[in-house]
Amino acid sequence: MSHRRALILGALAASLCAPSTAFGLDEVNSKKLRDAVTVNGILQHERAFQAIANANDGTRASGTPGYEASIQYVKQRLVRAGYRVREQEFTFPFFRELAPAVASQVSPTPKDYTVDTFEYSGSGDVTAKLQAVRGITIPPPAEPGTTPAGCTAADFTGFTAGNIALIQRGTCDFGLKARNAKAAGAVGVIIFNEGQEGRTGLPAGTLGEPIDIPVVGMTFEDGAALYQQLQGAEVTMHITTSTEADLDATTKNLIADTREGNADETVVVGAHLDSVVEGPGINDNGSGSAGILEIAEAMSEQNIKPRRAVRFAFFGAEESGLLGSEHYVSTLPANQLGQIYANLNFDMIGSPNYVRFVYDGDGSDSEPAGPPGSGEIESIFTRYFASQGLASEPTEFSGRSDYGPFIAVGIPAGGLFTGAEGVKTPEQAAIYGGTAGEWYDPCYHQACDTMNHLNVNALNEMGDAAAHATLVLAKSRTGLFPDGSRKAARDKSKAKKFDLHSHAAR
Repeated sequence: MSHRRALILGALAASLCAPSTAFGLDEVNSKKLRDAVTVNGILQHERAFQAIANANDGTRASGTPGYEASIQYVKQRLVRAGYRVREQEFTFPFFRELAPAVASQVSPTPKDYTVDTFEYSGSGDVTAKLQAVRGITIPPPAEPGTTPAGCTAADFTGFTAGNIALIQRGTCDFGLKARNAKAAGAVGVIIFNEGQEGRTGLPAGTLGEPIDIPVVGMTFEDGAALYQQLQGAEVTMHITTSTEADLDATTKNLIADTREGNADETVVVGAHLDSVVEGPGINDNGSGSAGILEIAEAMSEQNIKPRRAVRFAFFGAEESGLLGSEHYVSTLPANQLGQIYANLNFDMIGSPNYVRFVYDGDGSDSEPAGPPGSGEIESIFTRYFASQGLASEPTEFSGRSDYGPFIAVGIPAGGLFTGAEGVKTPEQAAIYGGTAGEWYDPCYHQACDTMNHLNVNALNEMGDAAAHATLVLAKSRTGLFPDGSRKAARDKSKAKKFDLHSHAAR
């Protein structure tokens, strides 16, 4: 996700107990719950997730025994806390890399390259001429995500079937680029990074569905050099990938409901429980899962009686393209879908080089805005951080985590994020601490995403903010809109499309 300019919240908000006439929701005193939600409690769950990964080949990915053990751990805790708990099973296309990808230039100058296999790439061993598609832009445009290469069939005009396609990361998702290349007759695909700050290393991500040709990612430097070679010479490449895919693998969501509160206005508090295959996912997203599990247990222990029902949702297969949350939303009957009041999403809240990012629900800093009510949810977080004398800043709300399927059907949403593969700016380092020029999470989607790389200050601050927002939505006497209701006024909102893909989808 791309960072946005820092927003320094200098003035403290009024007392958290006092209502505000400028804000749809009256404030709720969350101190009791925040005091009960502790870093030690969150870390207790994180240690359990780490132990599960250690016992299961270092992963908690959906479709593996490590994920099933994670589900059973969370289920046991929530049943003990008194929640109504159910499992929701669904099928999904499972993917695993069996051996690292290999890429080398055969001619005119033999050279080996470091590449990564995209999720859902096919297995293959191909040697063919390399051909660049239309839309590659070197140097890259200033704004990330705006390079159009490979996004339309027209970009493959003149492409020779049997060649390997060279494509630049940019406007559309990786899967669309690869599918367009396959349709044009490519026998392999190299997608190199776009080239802006934070987009120079090996791109990582999902194709969203299996594609039966090798698809690998390459650094901007190597991809740009290959592109320059193609301007004056023929280049022959060799690519090898070794992967496993199961189109009908099974995994689960875990859903836990409070026993009190108005079910006609249910607040869904969600986080994805799965990791990538490559690692244990203790920050991504053990941190969000541990955080909302700690909030659920604290609400039970404090005997908090919500005005609105609260549903804690632990989604599977997020790392495969938001498949768990998409399944959950798409299978809800119309009457139950209409009962969802709002969605809160917590995906990575313990990044070691963190920033306090708040999803930009009102679209004031980035487009698009979320459905009506999302701006009010954003304000819950920004007002809370201001009351604590803490800075925060907006981050794009384009649908690239489990809130995506909710906002796609008009449900107000919001949440927190501490950063993934983006690079911390000097301005952010001056405000939040940490190291400028490094990723917010240097272990994002890697085997080193372990207990050793969590930031306990981030867990403390974001955990408290998550608890506060959960309680405000659960207990506020007023609603997200001036008449106190959850009227989404969908006919007044602009029609929007959202990319239903995980963090590094494009």
